[in-house]
Amino acid sequence: MERRASVSRSTGETKIQVELDLDGTGECDVRTGVGFFDHMLCALGRHSLVDLRVRAEGDSWVDDHHTVEDVGIVLGRAISEALGDKAGVRRFGDALVPMDESLVLAAIDLSGRGELYWELPIPAQKVGSFDTELGQEFFVGLAREAGMTLHLRELAGSNAHHLLECCFKAFARALRAAVEPDPRVEGIPSTKGSL
Repeated sequence: MERRASVSRSTGETKIQVELDLDGTGECDVRTGVGFFDHMLCALGRHSLVDLRVRAEGDSWVDDHHTVEDVGIVLGRAISEALGDKAGVRRFGDALVPMDESLVLAAIDLSGRGELYWELPIPAQKVGSFDTELGQEFFVGLAREAGMTLHLRELAGSNAHHLLECCFKAFARALRAAVEPDPRVEGIPSTKGSL
């Protein structure tokens, strides 16, 4: 069974298209117009082994907020669509990822209850031209639309670039674990019978 999705969303602020394959090899083709964000999304694809294609046009003359937030929304919807009823998946995933002085913990439950728990104080407002607070905005939309409980927590760090990159890589590794098929699981991995 293929676990792929293609989701589009157009508003007065952005036009987003996301295609993904949960059972890919980490191939990434991303063009959002936001350089640092493209770098983060490629890290996400590579370390989750999710094939990812993203096209985004946004009102960058305002700022990058709408583009980053809306890509999170559409990516979350694509993950949810590709997972279907979540039968046979591991459901839970976690990762502890270091990058130089930074260390970030990510934990996921594909619970159907989309919520982000963010404990990642970023010490600078910008990485290049990227507003660092947009990292949180991206994951808020993604977690909500994917229907996942997502914890992201900084355990160490002082460099904003390293912390954000750690965050995306830790999320990627946790996602890889959570969506992985578990041959021992029959049906939906919940005592309720649905997620």
